[in-house]
Amino acid sequence: MRCQYTKEEEKDDDDEEEDMPPKFVKQEQQIKGDMAEKVLVVGGGGREHALAWKLAQSPQVQQVLVAPGNAGTAGCGKICNSEVSVSNHAILAQFCKDHHVGLVVVGPEVPLAAGMVDDLTAAGVPCFGPSAKAAQLEASKSFSKAFMERHGIPTARYGSFTAPEEACNYIRTADFPALVVKASGLAAGKGVIVAGDREEACRAVMDIMKDRAFGSAGETVVVEELLEGEEVSCLCFSDGSSVSPMPPAQDHKRLQDGDLGPNTGGMGAYCPTPQVSQELLQQIRDTVLQKTVDGMREEGTPYVGVLYAGLMLTKQGLKVLEFNCRFGDPECQVLLPLLKSDLYEVILNTMSGKLVSSAPVWHQDSSAVTVVMASAGYPGSYKKGVEITGLSQVQDSGVQVFHAGTALKEGGVVSSGGRVLTVTAVRPSLESALQAANQGVAAVGFPGAVYRRDIGHRAIAHLNPDRRGLTYKGCGVDIAAGNKLVEMIKPLAKATSRPGCNAELGGFAGLFDLKGAGFVDPILVSGTDGVGTKLRIAQACGRHGGLGQDLVAMCVNDVLAQGAEPLFFLDYFSCGRLDVDVAAAVVGGVAAACKVAGCALLGGETAEMPGVYAAGEYDLAGFCVGAVERGALLPRLGDIQEGDLLVGLASSGVHSNGFSLVSKVLQRANLDYSSPALFADSGRTVGDVLLTPTKIYSRLLLPILRSGAVKAFAHITGGGLLENIPRVLPQELAVDLDASRWSIPPVFSWIHKEGGLSEEEMARTFNCGLGAVLVVSPEDAQTVLCQFKPNEEAWIVGSLVHKQQGAKQVVVRNLKHRLQVGRTAPSGELSVNQNKNFHCNSETPRKKTRAPPREPGLERTNASCGSPVSRVKNHTSSSHPQLQSAPEIQTV
Repeated sequence: MRCQYTKEEEKDDDDEEEDMPPKFVKQEQQIKGDMAEKVLVVGGGGREHALAWKLAQSPQVQQVLVAPGNAGTAGCGKICNSEVSVSNHAILAQFCKDHHVGLVVVGPEVPLAAGMVDDLTAAGVPCFGPSAKAAQLEASKSFSKAFMERHGIPTARYGSFTAPEEACNYIRTADFPALVVKASGLAAGKGVIVAGDREEACRAVMDIMKDRAFGSAGETVVVEELLEGEEVSCLCFSDGSSVSPMPPAQDHKRLQDGDLGPNTGGMGAYCPTPQVSQELLQQIRDTVLQKTVDGMREEGTPYVGVLYAGLMLTKQGLKVLEFNCRFGDPECQVLLPLLKSDLYEVILNTMSGKLVSSAPVWHQDSSAVTVVMASAGYPGSYKKGVEITGLSQVQDSGVQVFHAGTALKEGGVVSSGGRVLTVTAVRPSLESALQAANQGVAAVGFPGAVYRRDIGHRAIAHLNPDRRGLTYKGCGVDIAAGNKLVEMIKPLAKATSRPGCNAELGGFAGLFDLKGAGFVDPILVSGTDGVGTKLRIAQACGRHGGLGQDLVAMCVNDVLAQGAEPLFFLDYFSCGRLDVDVAAAVVGGVAAACKVAGCALLGGETAEMPGVYAAGEYDLAGFCVGAVERGALLPRLGDIQEGDLLVGLASSGVHSNGFSLVSKVLQRANLDYSSPALFADSGRTVGDVLLTPTKIYSRLLLPILRSGAVKAFAHITGGGLLENIPRVLPQELAVDLDASRWSIPPVFSWIHKEGGLSEEEMARTFNCGLGAVLVVSPEDAQTVLCQFKPNEEAWIVGSLVHKQQGAKQVVVRNLKHRLQVGRTAPSGELSVNQNKNFHCNSETPRKKTRAPPREPGLERTNASCGSPVSRVKNHTSSSHPQLQSAPEIQTV
């Protein structure tokens, strides 16, 4: 197919050539000679799918190739993928010649900065986009800021630095908030940090320049003034001398509704933006877009392609935040559906310098909204290969799906990136477009999909400022839902009632009668705690009930450490939007755990705080009050002495500490919570194992505490074995633990291996299989062990020795070996579970609870209460020379 030109047009073109740079003359002559029947789009994201989709609508285009493309561009009508290498420009140019590709359209910024347009043009292949020198507007923020300063283009005050000390001095001495730190080079959209204060800004400088967080892109940093206002995206086509603006759009960078959560590459966009009037758009055209193109031409670097200006509309006027040298993603997915003109012709006119006479035409009576669907975990680590369903049904509903991180696998479509799909709807109004896009998103299915439901919320508020009066519910607080929750949990709380209280909910405060509970001269003991980042795992997995036991256990076990009986418990549940079912699951778990712990759920608070928490997020806090008779308070520091033994109680797993580190281990292992837990029972996922509830020890332990046999109780929480046991000991004593004497759950071996953690880090962070440690005399040790049988795993795990000057207070022997070999039966003969001559004569009555599962080699057998005691004494009478100068972890 050939271009048809009239003689008059040819004459006009000849006249224009006198003012056009040589590059444009050459490209126009090439395009005149052979109309491009094949077009190659470079890239593989949602932007490139949208470009291919729009180009394929041109009757002048026979075929659109996309390299590398994605599942959406793989064999769809005129569109297909190509495996040609786009990093080698010589190979790419030859491919275009061999396959009669008449036009190359570059999507991403990296090939532009690498000179793809220059190289293809030099090889005789027309290519749409700016030259490498012109692309410096995006590739070098330092160049861009200096360019704006030279040409009087409004932007934030700034400084550009190659030395971190100078950048930090600028931050500290500037008479404005110099809190925006940018890596000057290309950093995949992640090189901008908006700091909360000057110190954070200086840390960002050090991260970028000294720690090379963004590699060579951070060799120079730009420090900018923090601006406040409305952010909009204004793009235009530029033919090197004139500009043709596109309708203004607005991107949504934050991950979650309400502009909360981490920054992303963009979670959705809408167009046009009602906040930008025609007068303001004309101002943007004149003072930013045209001024930029004029300045580039004056400096000998004509800008041809798409110019993107990121703007902040401040009270002091518009300011340029950044320039991009290509279509934005996801802005491209809302702009092109509104383009009435043939995109192929628009590109040819742009490359030929004809924008003034052939400006693009846009639909004026429509709005477009695109919603990005991302993988679970994005913008952090995420799982690939997740099956996507419902795509054909969405297309039939009148919305357009643009693929981004997708691939074909066994005839189906699966995820292959962080941002997976963008669902775009075009409708007469912004609200109807948003509604249609959200309906399209709901029809697509892939597990863990993350997306926003409020794209365009600022514009809708701008269009409807007086729609209705405010209500508390309209502001996000639903009192009726809160009342419903109270009614749902009332019977659960009532079931926890015990002597001394009436566990009825709904009053202003809860009451407890200590005399009614049987206390004579009590001391009250209180404990408060949360469950930390274990919350994130439960929220990601949609499993909330077990958190209730975690919350109760963390508080109740702390109260037990003082020798106190837990009496009553109160919980605090806070969220952004109350999901009654989720809250009921959590509080129901609290009530069930209170019943196990023997304390009453006396009250609680449910706080709905929109704007503080993102949708789907909540936080928990627990408060437990117990009592102990004055003479039974623990620890009994005066009674604890050298030679005392340590009885370890088995943990159920990680319990509720160390999950920030566990999350990093997961990222390092490229796993998510739905991944099979190869170290656990068949069929269990990583999430299943990590969400195993924390053990509650009160029912079984209280009779033993009341017997007086226990001198101290250490709850192993944050700080692990190294920091929790010393909290209940005199300073002159040290701890000698032998990890071969207890069973270590496989999850800790997995964490140790996958995280590459030292044994010291393991012992300082995790319980490593011991949820609690008791201090007892050698004479009482076997009696105490007998009372745990058969409902709890317990072992004699070590002893107390004199602490030498300068020595560490805790030594854990054999830990590294035990973590490396995984879960095996404890060695030695100090465990109730393994001593075959052991007899338990104690008849202490106790309520039976469910025993944890036992692995082969841990079977409980009958044994004798006598002889092991003498062996224990012999074991603890050694001088333990390793404690004199040993590190905190010593592996033998």
